[in-house]
Amino acid sequence: MKSKVVRVMSMAGCLIAGIFVLGAAKPTLAQSPAPPAGAGPPMNPDPMRAERERQTSEARLRTAELGAAEDAERQKLIRMAIANVKQDFTRIQVLRNDIARNLVARKPLDYNLITEQTAEIRKRAQRLNVYMLARAPENKEQDSTLELASEEMIDALVKLCKLIDNFTENPAIKNVATIDAKDREKAKEDKAKADQDLMSIIRLSETIHKRSDSLKAPK
Repeated sequence: MKSKVVRVMSMAGCLIAGIFVLGAAKPTLAQSPAPPAGAGPPMNPDPMRAERERQTSEARLRTAELGAAEDAERQKLIRMAIANVKQDFTRIQVLRNDIARNLVARKPLDYNLITEQTAEIRKRAQRLNVYMLARAPENKEQDSTLELASEEMIDALVKLCKLIDNFTENPAIKNVATIDAKDREKAKEDKAKADQDLMSIIRLSETIHKRSDSLKAPK
């Protein structure tokens, strides 16, 4: 996404430079010395030249206007994407806190509520992954949660809360705008861990959701 913004800004800079050149060309022509007295206007071997130059100038201006409009649209899409990421990121933490609060209070498991919470966590985590493009390798520990017994539900919910904590507190997520060049290697490690945690959140929330859905009270 950052590379797109850079390309857009570069293109916009070229267009602005082109407009400046077009604007500077007219005064230069206006300052050309007048022909000697009595010489009369020079012969114009190409009477259509002025018209072609006018059309070329208009085409360049239209191109500049279209480029500016495309740049504005891209900036709008980027702002929308950032807003969606922030919303999903915050909402996942809110849902995590709600689950943890009920666990600490030792309330009886409300499978209807858990089904809704884990469905939303999975949906928002998947949307975050659209922007993060997480690619974490499969492992046996992750695969072991595919079959979840009812008595394992509390442990699975605790694990989900810890995964969300790890993901949201990861420096690759929190400090993405302040990474120094010397910290690039550490940033890569943090990003790999964030990817792994996000994929685990998606898988585990789906597993809990399916099991909770089978245990919830009928409406």
